[in-house]
Amino acid sequence: MTTTLNAIAFKAQTHPKHRFQNLYGLLNTDSLYQSWGQLNKHAKPGIDGTTMPKYKEKLTENIDRLGQQLKHKCYRVNDIKRIFIPKSNGKLRPLGLPTVEDKLVQQSVSQILQSIWEQDFMRNSYGYRPNKSAHQAVHSLTLNLQFKGYGYIVEADIKGFFDNLDHEWLMDMLKQRIDDKAILNLINQWLKARIKSPDGVYTKPSSGSPQGGIISPVLANIYLHYALDLWFEKKVKPSMRGRAMMIRYADDFVCAFQLERDAKRFYKVLPKRLKKFNLDVAEDKTSLMRFSRFHAGRKRHFVFLGFEFYWGTDSNSKPRLRRRTAVAKQRAKLSEYYQWIKSKRSLKLKLWLPQLRRKLMGFVNYFGLPDNSRSLSSLHDYVLHSLYKWLNRRSGRRSYNWSNFKKMLEYFKIERPNVSKRFLLVDWY
Repeated sequence: MTTTLNAIAFKAQTHPKHRFQNLYGLLNTDSLYQSWGQLNKHAKPGIDGTTMPKYKEKLTENIDRLGQQLKHKCYRVNDIKRIFIPKSNGKLRPLGLPTVEDKLVQQSVSQILQSIWEQDFMRNSYGYRPNKSAHQAVHSLTLNLQFKGYGYIVEADIKGFFDNLDHEWLMDMLKQRIDDKAILNLINQWLKARIKSPDGVYTKPSSGSPQGGIISPVLANIYLHYALDLWFEKKVKPSMRGRAMMIRYADDFVCAFQLERDAKRFYKVLPKRLKKFNLDVAEDKTSLMRFSRFHAGRKRHFVFLGFEFYWGTDSNSKPRLRRRTAVAKQRAKLSEYYQWIKSKRSLKLKLWLPQLRRKLMGFVNYFGLPDNSRSLSSLHDYVLHSLYKWLNRRSGRRSYNWSNFKKMLEYFKIERPNVSKRFLLVDWY
């Protein structure tokens, strides 16, 4: 399978207008076994209730049966289970949970699509791509704004993108590179699959691709590649009088312009462009602002991928673009940790302090970038004070003084966060 995917990638790169045929034949038991190794074994079950461990009990039998269904084209997509998870702003994010077998087939198809379109995707697209990351997007944006002389920012977000992705447009986009009705029909089945809500009501979507589906990220990238990335590169940039760049991570993107006139033109035409593909900008997350070293201060800032960007000064009093954890994200995390510690305080420490350590490490691994040490230290201190407070309220008398508390932290290896100075390759725009 790996050799075949490499051949597909090479063909896609050397023949930009080639339309691939006979892709459905790649969906066999070999590709399904490879997909099994790439799935998250702790994922929640789909509508049939089958968990990963349960499916693994008869893995060979299950995959052989699924492979035969694909071979004889009698495989049918299952309904999707919808759940809701809380977001940092207090709202709920809908997730669609496919069954294990749908995940296996989706993983195989997503690898095929990724091999083809990875050769076409623009370098300013960082979301859900191999060897690309949110940190690279943040770092690239930082250095380009610092050194390339951009003076205006258009920060934008697409309103309910995964729920409003147009099926007809997407299928037309896929046909630009695929000439295989069987695999196109399979993708269309996933898009049209019925969704069961928590109250038991079934709905058949006319648009969108459920978040939580393995194939949704690559489909989203393909959709925005044609709807946004190519348009910006081929139409917008050549019509600008000054420099312009866009950095996109999934449906969250930031555009920078050298000249005010160019920024205003783009800000005006962007909603019309997205409307053509049945998308709308989220007005509360979309704005145009003057943003340069000559307009420093934290009051003039924007947020991208959880980081707040603002102009400050370095140790030599020279203008320096800085970033920190977004204020709303920081506050939400503080509240989350406080309530979580409060709810766990009566349990044995060995049952939940290692989990708290993992939570803190996960936050630090993402937000532990240069310039953000103050935000991380503030969060760490708050968590320790919350922990000290609630551990000492478990009984009628205090459980810890600060000396014993520090020894307990050392035992569970809850350490003060360190900001990393990791080297990342940067694309210049």
